[in-house]
Amino acid sequence: MSETTTTRPDPVGAGEPAFDRIVRSLHGARSWLWLVFAVPAGALAGLIMLVLPPHQELANIADWAFRLSPFVFAVLAVAVLPRGRFGPALFLLATLFYMGVLDTGLVERILAYGKNVADPEAFVPVYQFELLTVTYVTLFALMAYRLGGARTAVVLKTGIAAVLVVISGLNDFTFWMIHTFANGKPTHFTWATHMIVFLGGPPSVLVAGIFVVVHLGLAAAIACLPLARWVDRAVARPEALA
Repeated sequence: MSETTTTRPDPVGAGEPAFDRIVRSLHGARSWLWLVFAVPAGALAGLIMLVLPPHQELANIADWAFRLSPFVFAVLAVAVLPRGRFGPALFLLATLFYMGVLDTGLVERILAYGKNVADPEAFVPVYQFELLTVTYVTLFALMAYRLGGARTAVVLKTGIAAVLVVISGLNDFTFWMIHTFANGKPTHFTWATHMIVFLGGPPSVLVAGIFVVVHLGLAAAIACLPLARWVDRAVARPEALA
């Protein structure tokens, strides 16, 4: 009696690279996926801005990651934001929020600081709100880019590159360059706490410069990644993850 060997087909996705499987899954959930990131972004931002007391110095890397997390979640939400008929409404709502909340809130904090300038802690609310404003402006531009037709892959890598630029310390370095210090330019960046938590102490001017250059280099490298090509290959169609 002859034996018959039956070959069963491989399960769907067997042998498929993990990156491809993840992209396919995310692509299938693209209509609601933005909420998965937008909800924690809003909740964490509200916790930091409205519940926790403002402070300027970071305690450790975990504190840094916690306070950066709303920005990262928001970038992910914008990257997968559906491009539809609600685009103009979203843009106008974002403009209204900026003018009605951020602009007014920043002016109020600046005026309060002017009345209590002798208090060393008086600047902290201004500093925290200014960070919120910088983050919002970056996200606003990214959202306009997305609603204007940019693909998810392109928005995602652009947003991550923007996060690296924001945390690079570039503004700390330019502050050191143009500000007139009472006792001359300091030799160490004692105010750059996000550098301090990574480097273990206030960086010298040279070390701070290297810190900035490394972050800007990483941002440029991420911006040049062929992410859209990788996504197209993963979902096997040129209009993938639109």
